[in-house]
Order: sequence, then C-alpha cells, then structure tokens
Amino acid sequence: MTRSLPGTPFHPRTAPLVEGQTWRRWAGFVVASSYELHHDREYHAIRTSAALFDVSPLFKYHVRGPDAVRLVDRVVTRDVAGARVGQVLYTPWCDAAGKVLDDGTVSILAPDFLRVTAADPNYRWLCENARGLRVTVDDASESVAALALQGPNARTILEHATGTDLAGLRFFRLQNALLRGVPVTITRTGYTGDLGYEIWMDASQALPAWDALIAAGTPFGLTPAGILALDVARIEAGLLLLDVDYVSARKALIEPQKSSPLELGLEWTVGFDKPAFVGREALVAERERPAEWRFTGVEVAWEPLEALYTDLGLAPRLPTTAWRTSVPLYAPGSEHQVGYATSGCWSPLLKRYLTLAHLEAPYAEPGRELDMEVTVEHRRKRARANVCALPFFNPGRKRA
Repeated sequence: MTRSLPGTPFHPRTAPLVEGQTWRRWAGFVVASSYELHHDREYHAIRTSAALFDVSPLFKYHVRGPDAVRLVDRVVTRDVAGARVGQVLYTPWCDAAGKVLDDGTVSILAPDFLRVTAADPNYRWLCENARGLRVTVDDASESVAALALQGPNARTILEHATGTDLAGLRFFRLQNALLRGVPVTITRTGYTGDLGYEIWMDASQALPAWDALIAAGTPFGLTPAGILALDVARIEAGLLLLDVDYVSARKALIEPQKSSPLELGLEWTVGFDKPAFVGREALVAERERPAEWRFTGVEVAWEPLEALYTDLGLAPRLPTTAWRTSVPLYAPGSEHQVGYATSGCWSPLLKRYLTLAHLEAPYAEPGRELDMEVTVEHRRKRARANVCALPFFNPGRKRA
C-alpha cells in the first residue's frame, strides 16, 4: 500500500490553483512546481508586481535557553554572539574539516530564543553540539508555517494586510505584527534577490493568513507562484541551492564533492574573529593558502550559441525552465576542463543565458572566456561563455 506525501498547512488553498497538477516533493511535503500550465506569469510577478510562495517545507528549529546564542554561535560560521535581537543572519555551517553541511538563516527572536532554518534535517547536529549547554532544541518544522512575499509591490501589500508601516524594517531584520488578526513574525528576507519578506506563523493560522494576503494583494497584482519561477529568480540572484550547486559534506561520497564557504563565495559569512566554531581551524588554514576553486556566474554568449543552430538550419533552442545538472566548462579551444556549471536558465528579464558554476581559481576572473558544453541536435558542441560576477540581478529596491 502506497502512502501519498502530505500537503503543507496551505494545501487547502494552493491545491485548487494548480491547473496541471504539477506537484513536486520538498522535504517530505508536496508543493506546486507552477500553478498555471507554464510558469512565465508567475516569474514576471516576482519582478514586476509580487509573488506569493509557500515555503513551509523548510526545516525550522527553535533554540531556547540561557545558552541558546552560545549553541548557535558554536555551530554556524556567522558571529551570532555579536548580533542583536531583531536581526536575521544568513549563514552556512560546516563540519570539523571546514566543509559546508548546509546553509540557512538564524532569526534572533529574543536573547534566549533563536529560530534556525535549514534545507536539510539538522536536529541531530544541533543536539550533538548542545551537550553541556543550558539549552533546548525543538523541531518546529511542522508547527510553523511560512510564506514568502516577493516583488516590487511586496511592502505595499504587507502594509495593507497588517496595517503596519514597514518602511523602517531593514534588510535582514524582523518584527512582529498582526496579519488581519493572525500573529506573525515578518523577516525582510527571501530567495529571489528582490524586495521581499518572509512571514512566519503558527501552522494552525495558515489559512486565514493566506486569505488575508490574497485579499490585500490582489489589487496590486499578487500572484501565487511555484518552484519553477523561484528557480529562475534565484539563479538571477546568484543564490546557492543545496544538492544542486553544492553537495552537503554529510552526503558527499568522495572528498572532491565537498566545498568550503570560501570555495562557494561565502567568505563574507565566516566570522574569523570568533574564538571558536565548528570548522574554524580548517577555514583559517584555508584562507592562508591560494584558492583552488571559486563559485561564480557564467554567461553563455548569444551569437556563438545561435551560430551552432544556424549551421544546421535551426532556430536556437533555449531552456524553458531552469536546469539543474552538471555541465562541463573548458578553457577556450582546448580539452582542458576547468570547471562545471551546476544550474542555469534563460533570464526573461535580462535576456541572457545564465549559469552558476564552480571554476578552478585561475579561470574565475570576471570577463574570462570559456567554452561550455551544449547539445545541439543530439551532438555535443562548445558554446563560448564568459565569467561574470554574482549576482546577475541586484535591484536597489532589495535593500532600500
């Protein structure tokens, strides 16, 4: 007898909207790949009005007690002890060898109460590091529901729904509010690289919270959006995805599959001034030697790609959805592979073919020319590409 995966607390609202029944699995739940038959309108809502994502499948942990800050500061690379109540920190965390296990956010809700979000289960890891500390760790993954409201109209919609002035809520800060009577925590965070907020609430209040946002947002173009639209937006924003752009150190089968924060472009998240955290010694040593790998952007040049199809009498064929696979990258005109792309898409907004990639450090300078492997009419070809600094898209409204 087979058992179907459960929906999130918002499923009674989202399920009737999924026209093509395009469900996908996320952390033991089913969520929409797209609500309409194609994700184009959902993507454009992110960039021109506002999109609403159900992000409840994120793993969520509540850390409480006198040593709550001490525990999280011990585990993650960011300086949690130096942060204030009301801050949200994006951070990876590592094993003892300085290789990334996962990444997520830390919300400092009170001096003795933190919420940690993660892509993978991390309850055991937190508990193992909590030995000897006055702290409790609770898995709140199912008891807390979450929505991401993203796009240029996100602030206006949320202000209408809460009756609260959010102009003073800074990037990566949080505040509590009532969403048409529902207690919520609002964080100015997101996974689209645009102006956005994430709204956290008790799972029992999920449906009235959804209804309140839809009612307030519909006049401003609010559109429920799925994972396909989110994937394009996060590539434009240069944001990492676990199991796609990097492999967790706990899942890696061989050492070369692992990555450090420095190799992933996350050196800015490492609190080297902290006296201790898991992996610190390895990362300090790594910082002192020349980098071997860099994570960066690579743009496929349009005219050489077009020419590969024109030679066969075909129009260029671009991916209609973001892809998640490993694609070799070479030094121009040679067989020397210098890296690999991990995910990519055609950007409808930027009108560019973008990829995220791991490159050997000498080939990772912005502007460097490369060749990327492409398949044209069943045959492997090389298309010219150029290294680009991340993010590809970084609007001022994101932080304004």
